[in-house]
Amino acid sequence: MCGIIGVVGRGPVNQLLYDSLLLLQHRGQDAAGISTSQASNFNMYKAHGLVRDVFRTRNMRSLPGTSGIGHVRYPTAGSSSSAEEAQPFYVNAPFGITLAHNGNLTNWRELRESLFRIDRRHINTNSDSEVLLNVLAHEMQRAANGVSLDEDAIFRAVAAVHKRVRGGYAVVAQIAGYGVLAFRDPNGIRPLCVGRMETEAGVEWMVASESVALEGSGFAFVRDVQPGEAVFIDEDGRFSQRQCAESPSLNPCIFEYVYFARPDSLIDGVSVYGSRLRMGEYLADKLARTLRLGDIDVVMPIPDSSRPAAMQLAARLNLNYREGLIKNRYVGRTFIMPGQAVRKKSVRQKLNAIGMEFKGKNVLLVDDSIVRGTTSREIVDMARAAGANKVYMASAAPPVRFPNVYGIDMPTQTELIAHGRDEQEVARIIGADALIYQDIAAMQQAVTDLNPALTRFDASCFTGEYITGDITPEYLARLGERREAAEHEAGGLQFNMGYAANEA
Repeated sequence: MCGIIGVVGRGPVNQLLYDSLLLLQHRGQDAAGISTSQASNFNMYKAHGLVRDVFRTRNMRSLPGTSGIGHVRYPTAGSSSSAEEAQPFYVNAPFGITLAHNGNLTNWRELRESLFRIDRRHINTNSDSEVLLNVLAHEMQRAANGVSLDEDAIFRAVAAVHKRVRGGYAVVAQIAGYGVLAFRDPNGIRPLCVGRMETEAGVEWMVASESVALEGSGFAFVRDVQPGEAVFIDEDGRFSQRQCAESPSLNPCIFEYVYFARPDSLIDGVSVYGSRLRMGEYLADKLARTLRLGDIDVVMPIPDSSRPAAMQLAARLNLNYREGLIKNRYVGRTFIMPGQAVRKKSVRQKLNAIGMEFKGKNVLLVDDSIVRGTTSREIVDMARAAGANKVYMASAAPPVRFPNVYGIDMPTQTELIAHGRDEQEVARIIGADALIYQDIAAMQQAVTDLNPALTRFDASCFTGEYITGDITPEYLARLGERREAAEHEAGGLQFNMGYAANEA
């Protein structure tokens, strides 16, 4: 998962891009980059690290211009060891284009081969984002009329990209001397939205992965970019849009609502916070059918993203709610850390138990999801060490049993604790007295309740059903081999605990 930003302003945008990336830092902690445009010239800086660590005063001064794009990276099963794979990417022909991408292309290897053999374009990294940039550049060259470019040509190029590219992707790109382009995959898997600000100098526009980046930067949320749609804002602030896909269908990634997105964001007409409250209500209903409520003394969230679900669950069941686990906010999210040993160590650094809330009590711990089980196992042990009598675990999401191939780093089934196991087996492994998972239908209904127009989702990591229709067992096997090779290669590297190292 990554975060992307695009801005067309009336004055310098470097500080605006920086501030907006800070608001999207939760979407990627491995690398950050900004590209700006001034008088048809690009200025770019990108490096490994958190936004606050990557950009210094000298870097910001090197980024003049009134429009630009930005990116925070969380890399998928590739190599985070190469700074060359930080984004944005740049290609000089045609016209000059920079691009930042959130998602994952499922056919990037085939595209890379065709780019070389047919389009005569060289790809310098193993990033699917560089492949996507070159596909866009090639199609823009074909669509252009000589040395000039207009909106029709830009939108025709995006339509051609949709026909060639498969997977989940949200894109911001800047075309030198023309403006900022943004588009979303025809299935609407990855989120993208548009914001607007009125200033004395004129209208400013922003496109971003989440609405929190717009609102936190003073922009008014306008709307989500529709599946398959492209929007283009020229350097004078003129906004245009066009549907560029033949059969678009909205299938947002449900894991955005479960875990990734900030709770104060609005995605495809749904409050992330509201959806998590609803997940807590549905989980409470299942728990009431599964456990004796008299056996539970207290409900506790595993901070932070499970807090709304835990609060609502406790309120619905009239159970005591307590904050028994305190989070150290200066440690990165363990789900997106590089290796199992690092993840396990970081749990103890990230969370600490308040003994008085656990001692002698039967505790129900609520988490947003259980992926590898590392955090869950450590927290159950922590609760018992703090004196808990019994420890129950509830997950606001169903069992994660399948890899996600659209931008979330869950590429091998062997890493997933629920793959091939039932609830009782997972409970035994993590050391819980009982484990209750949300039902898939209830999780989806929690989102649909808030926007009835949302009836389909990318829930592939729960169901094993891949909406792009091109994922085979052989594809998943190759993906797993690639991940294992990448982790083996990176095994000797030292990773800063504040960073995440596993995109897009």
